[in-house]
Amino acid sequence: MSTTPAAPVRKRATPAPKTKPVTAKPVTAKRAPQGAKAKTRAPVQAKTSPAQGVVQPSAASPSKPLKEKKVKVVRDSFTIPKAEFAQIAEMKKRAMALGVEVKKSELIRAGLQLIAGLQDTAFKKALAAVPTLKTGRPAKD
Repeated sequence: MSTTPAAPVRKRATPAPKTKPVTAKPVTAKRAPQGAKAKTRAPVQAKTSPAQGVVQPSAASPSKPLKEKKVKVVRDSFTIPKAEFAQIAEMKKRAMALGVEVKKSELIRAGLQLIAGLQDTAFKKALAAVPTLKTGRPAKD
């Protein structure tokens, strides 16, 4: 038995994978449509109770700006009579005449805040003034 020396196996050098340098995408600001007015709103003040006193930032990190916690929103649909839907449009026009740009959802939320502050008797009276509707989608004409 004769053994012949095996030829040495050559390994190929694999080239390093070519990668593109990472570049940051430029941030572009959203432009308002032509003719749109800038929204002007009064700054919202934080509510404080008499027991709390003045609201102060956390002492743990005074150099970091406080990050506002985002409010979670829910998307929903509801049935409303045409006359009351038209009232929303009229109230939007009224707000524009006063120099306040407002959305339908903001009008509804403002109404909720108003009725939430009512006494029980006034709240019950306001609910009785609203007729009950058949729920669901309206029939097609």
